[in-house]
Amino acid sequence: MAFDRSIKIAPSILAADFANFGAECAAIEAQGCDWVHVDVMDGHFVPNITFGPATCKAIRPHIKGVMDVHLMIAPVDPYIEAFAEAGADVITAHVEAGAHIHRTLQAIRGAGAKAGIALNPGTPAESVSCLLDMVDLVCVMTVNPGFGGQKFIHSQVDKVRQLRAMIGDRPIHIEIDGGVDPVTAPLVAAAGADVLVAGSAVFRGGSVSDPAPYGDNIRTIRAAAEAARG
Repeated sequence: MAFDRSIKIAPSILAADFANFGAECAAIEAQGCDWVHVDVMDGHFVPNITFGPATCKAIRPHIKGVMDVHLMIAPVDPYIEAFAEAGADVITAHVEAGAHIHRTLQAIRGAGAKAGIALNPGTPAESVSCLLDMVDLVCVMTVNPGFGGQKFIHSQVDKVRQLRAMIGDRPIHIEIDGGVDPVTAPLVAAAGADVLVAGSAVFRGGSVSDPAPYGDNIRTIRAAAEAARG
């Protein structure tokens, strides 16, 4: 994973056909996505249950690029090694997912993955100010975590600007997760984000047997974000 600040589209497989994950991952990559985003939920930290390490291991052979695993689980530390062994390139944990987030980030890097930290809408940017030298990615939740298809929370755009200023020239990605579409993508891209997670906005209108709409959706989101950068 070479670092750059170009716009990267990371479709969330939470919006994919659950019966065809492998084919869906291959389809979105063939249609031009940059990363594949896996939303892991435990029914405890967030009000939904999705995937575990076994799912990540199963889809890994179908993903040629980056598998971006977002752990919305607590406690998170006991599962880091399993997700790393399943092939996660990036593992992101929430600030509130454990008593010692510093130790969690150490464990992620120690397992050989890039370390991400996620901020819920109510979590201030300042909460990661002492952790920036330990992370490779900061994920700003622009919806409350737990379900796909929610509306974008516009107050989070200011948080992205704050983080961009705090990060400076550090090689840290700013990722946006929640409500990303051609309308909201330019807002966060202009504020400093470079990784855009989109679920229904990518998968809408397409299928494994007709993946062309995936490519159209990816290109539309990317063009809108890139145009906002000027």
